Amino acid sequence: MKHRIVVLGAGYAGAIAAGRLASRLHPDDIEITVVNADADFVERVRMHQLASGQHLRRRALSDVYAGTGVEVRLARVTAVDADRKTVALVDEHGADEIAYDTLVYALGSTAADHGVPGVAEHAYDIAGRPSALRLRDRLAHLAAGATVLVVGGGLTGLEAVTEIAEARPDLEVAIAARGGLGDWLNDKAQQHLHGVFRRLGITVHEHTDIAKVDATQAVTGGGRVIPAQVTVWTAGFAVHPIAAATTIEVAATGQIVVDATMRSVSHPDVYAVGDAGLAEGPGGKPLRMSCASGSPMAWQAADAIAARLTGRTRIPKAPLRYFNQCISLGRRDGIIQFVTADDRAKPSLITGRLAARYKEFVCTGAAWGISHPMPYPVRRRRITETRSEIRTATS
Repeated sequence: MKHRIVVLGAGYAGAIAAGRLASRLHPDDIEITVVNADADFVERVRMHQLASGQHLRRRALSDVYAGTGVEVRLARVTAVDADRKTVALVDEHGADEIAYDTLVYALGSTAADHGVPGVAEHAYDIAGRPSALRLRDRLAHLAAGATVLVVGGGLTGLEAVTEIAEARPDLEVAIAARGGLGDWLNDKAQQHLHGVFRRLGITVHEHTDIAKVDATQAVTGGGRVIPAQVTVWTAGFAVHPIAAATTIEVAATGQIVVDATMRSVSHPDVYAVGDAGLAEGPGGKPLRMSCASGSPMAWQAADAIAARLTGRTRIPKAPLRYFNQCISLGRRDGIIQFVTADDRAKPSLITGRLAARYKEFVCTGAAWGISHPMPYPVRRRRITETRSEIRTATS
């Protein structure tokens, strides 16, 4: 019997992990199944572009994994039984269940409303393609002079508000940030950011908490009303609750607690990558939810699994650190903020059109890597242990 590897989720982390595993393990020894609700690989880092009216290239997962031996199962994950090593699914044919020997949990995250009244009913988000398309349709039907408020001053909020303002200069676009605008960036980057916002006519509400949202406005914690015929909520992400409902050890955030190889600290046959895993980065700080974290987490997990299954005692180490923060500010501007390993701003940066091209190169490269998980011939390693020995090796 072959060793069954099941990967839950085909975002950046899950898709990379599956392709990397296929390139390192011999197909005679393993079965790799990717379970994903969408038939396409979705470039989540481009959802602000999709929402603002741009058309993105579609990449079918069946094409991504053509010739790799990876099987794609289109289904929604409803539960994981970590003790029985099974995953409950729902697909077009109804409920089903599949078993695994090794599980790579990469179900990612979704928008978090933090319990703020009215967000679930009235706000839009860009955490996935369906929600981005819903916002796209709403923006398309707004008349000139309509008000749009983006809530959240993180990377997603900055990219969303500038993309919308650039695409629709006829709208009154604003952003509400809990802190100062881009206050984690260095001084030059903040100056550039403020200049871009002035150029695009974006109203900035700094040090502003939103306490309530309704169909036409948002209300701050101090009771101030901000007109908003459309509110876009980018104030953080939350992981799917499936892991927290299992016997797998999770943090207060619902993320699976993992060791340096992305292996669950409670269940050695489970690995968690991307937003779903709580991994320690440089300086003991948890890696933040981002593509910049998810990709190296996926490399690490895949290499660790391959090493353990083929009996190697030395596990390669992926670069679980940060190098820069890439921020697009519309299609023709941006900021590349170089950072320390633990994600603190350095004095060096790139701005303007060059930064926009740099960001586009990074996004295109990430998508290319997903679409070409085996870009060159490799020697796939054989699993020589018996099934009982494999179970011992992964325990």
